[in-house]
Amino acid sequence: MFGARCLLRFLRSCSSAPCPRHKPSAKLSVRDALGTQNASGERVKVQGWIRSVRSQKEILFLHVNDGSSLESLQVVADSSFDSRELAFGSSVEVQGQLVKSLSKRQNVELKAEKIEVVGNCDAKPSSKIKVPEENFFNVPVFLTVSGQLHLEVMSGAFTQVFTFGPTFRAENSQSRRHLAEFYMVEAEISFLESLQDLMQVVEGLFKTTTMTVLSNCPEDVELCHKFIAPGQKDRLEHMLKNNFLIISYTEAVEILKQASQNFTFTPEWGADLHTEHEKYLVKHCGDIPVFVINYPLALKPFYMRDNEDSPQHTVAAVDLLVPGVGELFGGSLREERYHFLEQRLARSGLTEAYQWYLDLRRFGSVPHGGFGMGFERYLQCILGIDNIKDVIPFPRFTHSCLL
Repeated sequence: MFGARCLLRFLRSCSSAPCPRHKPSAKLSVRDALGTQNASGERVKVQGWIRSVRSQKEILFLHVNDGSSLESLQVVADSSFDSRELAFGSSVEVQGQLVKSLSKRQNVELKAEKIEVVGNCDAKPSSKIKVPEENFFNVPVFLTVSGQLHLEVMSGAFTQVFTFGPTFRAENSQSRRHLAEFYMVEAEISFLESLQDLMQVVEGLFKTTTMTVLSNCPEDVELCHKFIAPGQKDRLEHMLKNNFLIISYTEAVEILKQASQNFTFTPEWGADLHTEHEKYLVKHCGDIPVFVINYPLALKPFYMRDNEDSPQHTVAAVDLLVPGVGELFGGSLREERYHFLEQRLARSGLTEAYQWYLDLRRFGSVPHGGFGMGFERYLQCILGIDNIKDVIPFPRFTHSCLL
């Protein structure tokens, strides 16, 4: 009974409360606010950061952006608001009426009734915090160069798996295409028996992802194509409408040997393909992405499947080369046969370190394969940006780790 009386008392207090003067303001992103058609004074709430402030005698103009749009929303307020707190970079919550703008520069503007500064923008640099060093894991640990081996474990239970995260390479290079830390999309697929099947997945991923980006983020892509890489849109459409080509490593070396171009690194069978070689091969193939398959065993890691094709002795590896970048995807069929993998590990002196990996072949091993795609290189490819350091917020490379 006591509980019921409390509930009734609460309900009565709610029913006797005065009705609000206005409907609660609807929360909108800047993108949605700018896209409003026929704005007629709807009350809305927008949250974001001040990008510019312009003060006149009786009117204050703010441009607010929340990252959802390249264009900012103009907020119009009267001079009674304290413009000293409304500084560039400050985060704000603005409530008011969304109305048709009198200016030709924008379709709508927000007539502010309330502006709350959520966070002031302090330009003073913050002090560095020192973290005490501890032997956290009690054993030596290392930064990962790939999540592939762990994905192989997972694919033994879930068939098709992927991961997206940072990877690290001790690449002693300050070139336009190398980073010490970058992000990678990696996938592993069980019951995969041919490179052809793997290449279909890779081509499908590239084309589907790119068409989705072009469809959902046209303003961002067009900005890069207009000011950074004129003509990139046509090159991208050329890639999307054509089937990717396939050549063997052996064919690639023969093409390079017959080229009239002088290379810094002389192409020869058994040697790595360098960036200059990769870009030439793509141009030779009509600026269409090209798969290069079946690399020499000596060039590739122990986990790639042996093709058993003596005397050349290659493995079932594949790289996808794309215009302007070179290698974008790298993948292979994995060596699922226990004795083949055991011999490779023994020859490399890695049996003890990778016993757990070898054991995977003892318990229900299946043909499988996978690939990795460098995310920053993908952005370079679709946006036409030449330097990889321009497509990651905090580039870290040899002799440079500022943040």
